[in-house]
Amino acid sequence: MSEQSTGNEPAGKAPVTPGAGWHRAGGEDLTRPRRKRRKGGGGWGGGNREAAMVPEAEFSSYYGRQIIKTPTWKNPEVPIYFFLGGAAGTSSVIAALAEFTDRPKLARNAEYVAGAGALASVVLLIDDLGRPERFLHMLRVFKVTSPLSVGSYILSPFSALTSAAAAFRLLDLKPVMGLGTKVLPFLPKIAGSIPVLRKASAVGAAAFGGPMATYTAVLIANTAVPSWHAPYDELPFVFAGSAMAAGGGITMALTPVDEAGPARKAALAGVALELAAMHKVENGHGIVSEPYHLGKAGKLMKAAKAATVSGAAITALLGRKRAGAVAGGVLLAAGSLFTRMGVFEAGMASAKDPKYTVIPQRERIAAREAGRGATTDGTEGNAVDAGEASTITR
Repeated sequence: MSEQSTGNEPAGKAPVTPGAGWHRAGGEDLTRPRRKRRKGGGGWGGGNREAAMVPEAEFSSYYGRQIIKTPTWKNPEVPIYFFLGGAAGTSSVIAALAEFTDRPKLARNAEYVAGAGALASVVLLIDDLGRPERFLHMLRVFKVTSPLSVGSYILSPFSALTSAAAAFRLLDLKPVMGLGTKVLPFLPKIAGSIPVLRKASAVGAAAFGGPMATYTAVLIANTAVPSWHAPYDELPFVFAGSAMAAGGGITMALTPVDEAGPARKAALAGVALELAAMHKVENGHGIVSEPYHLGKAGKLMKAAKAATVSGAAITALLGRKRAGAVAGGVLLAAGSLFTRMGVFEAGMASAKDPKYTVIPQRERIAAREAGRGATTDGTEGNAVDAGEASTITR
């Protein structure tokens, strides 16, 4: 006759059923656990007499699928859009400064670069949207809390003003003036006002140049993509420095060295800002900084650093010679493009791998719980101290 369980057995003595036992899937006998149970956990002899029937949960998502949706932006159209917008924004600022510092060749080249970059940015954005009318629909509503909405209202006036400045600059050429007069007969009558209109357009474009160079960083940092969202404080500085390096490098390469001083200074300052901010992005955010070192993104970031550093060195040492200015400018522009593409690829990689979403979430939850525990302990301690003080007073 088998022994009957009364429910009052001493701790550590499990009821035994002949021919059977408590087993985990795979045959492990739970009445004789091979590994130490967690403190206060299950197992016969524990405080609650409950056996753990499942292993510890891991960070993986449902069937290993990604948790957040990957952005549907086109590649390489969108990274090139980031690059051209940044280069155009910096060039517009350089053009406005050159207009008022007696550097006509630098002003001309910077206005051409800004106008071409702005128009190309509009084309790439429309291509990413799929249909031209979608861009117009974005202008129907202005929403301050939406970086995309604000960016649309930055790009539109910026492209209009830079195009106007470049067009007024083209009218200085007699063949262009003659051709334009056939279409617009009143052009010769306003020829005296063209320099004033050009400078006004250049100043207006420069007012939007800084936001144009950085709003795309705010845009991607405002998404749920881990490797974009975590460094939201640093990415605008990365894009600003990258834009200064690109705009300064391109205008420096196109301009005679005796007028290219502001472009050289802007490029070198941009390199210092970009490298400092990018170091924090790549190393200061735990696991979500990892995609910047792996795969395609890692290769692009290495190429970006190599081109940027070498371009800055050539600019600093040989930038006052024509060959050095061209070589340095080309390398700086290439480094800026690789930086934008590397940041884009890193974000895409972090969106596809669930660990970059789950692990930071668990770390934040653990930090909040630890903070609440510390607050509770501190509050209780203060209460005890206050009680002791009141007792002493009495």
